[in-house]
Amino acid sequence: MHRPQLRLTTPEWFTADDSTLNVALVYPMQGPAGIFGPTCEACARLAAEEVNKAGGVLGKELRLLEVDGGGDPEQVAQDVEALVATGAVQGVTGWHISSVRQALAPRIAHRVPYVYTALYEGGEHTEGVFMTSETPSWQLLPAMRLLSQTRGVRRWFVVGNNYVWPRRTARAARRYARECRGRVCGEAYLPLGAEDFHDVLRRIERADADAVLMLLVGSDAVRFNRAFAASGLDRRSLRLSTLMDENMLLGSGPEATADLYSTAGYFASLADQNTMDFHGQYAGRFGPDAPTPGSLGESCYEGVLLLAALVERARTLDVSAIGAAAGSVSYEGPRGLLGLDGRHVRQRIYLAQADGLDFTVLAQLDAPHDLL
Repeated sequence: MHRPQLRLTTPEWFTADDSTLNVALVYPMQGPAGIFGPTCEACARLAAEEVNKAGGVLGKELRLLEVDGGGDPEQVAQDVEALVATGAVQGVTGWHISSVRQALAPRIAHRVPYVYTALYEGGEHTEGVFMTSETPSWQLLPAMRLLSQTRGVRRWFVVGNNYVWPRRTARAARRYARECRGRVCGEAYLPLGAEDFHDVLRRIERADADAVLMLLVGSDAVRFNRAFAASGLDRRSLRLSTLMDENMLLGSGPEATADLYSTAGYFASLADQNTMDFHGQYAGRFGPDAPTPGSLGESCYEGVLLLAALVERARTLDVSAIGAAAGSVSYEGPRGLLGLDGRHVRQRIYLAQADGLDFTVLAQLDAPHDLL
């Protein structure tokens, strides 16, 4: 059987023996999503340290091996598969786009537990894959419904990157818009790394859209926000994003975030006890100048906690046994006490509005009956 070659150079501290549980942390170190790579790494690191302070996993020290998830999906998948095939890692987690997940899951999910932390388009049911983050019916539908009711939004224009998550989410958005007595009046898809939004902005203007659904990743969304505000469209159309954190607000600048909404399971500005405890631990570990742990980076904290909880509950690294025990798994983190419904974590979802470089949480959204 062909065994993939390991391209990665492992650090000097790295060992693979019975005393450690080694986990590949796959997050973007380059490309549009690289803007929140540092907070992904920091949040995951904090979670691993806390797991180890509590005794580790099955009595083993949990160690993270960083893998750049911002490159070509097939190459990322080959790199991680090599780590799994050689026994270098016994689990995988992290934030990376759906194209990477789709390339990676068939290669490794039947071998090791794989906890995917990015919000995504829904529908992932591969054995061995567990999801910590939001899906459109829980995140986007109630947000569109609330904005329809409170802001009178009827005409939506979708702007997304050209890959599976934006396109499948837009498909759902068309249906959701109809349910909210509106419609999607235009769609535009741009390559990752897009910088020229002139034609898209003119299309939005001609469509007379009430709202723009932004399905852009990282620095692409930052550049779009700036171009949108510079064109004056922020005075005509609100923006809603399901992928927008405080680091992206900072990159956009306060002059580019007027009438911008985000929906997510976590915001740094939430004032509940779980969030405040997390912020205290994060600041104590990394200092006041560390990148803000917004929803995208914080999801990697959730991923490490869930992976540890899954293995602890099953008392084994066997993927089938972990899946069988998943229904009884729970863990507590910044998003509160959470459990799984199938292989998806179920959680509260919020709608927030940008206020300069921070978010004001407006409402907890009602969960719909159709889960995915």
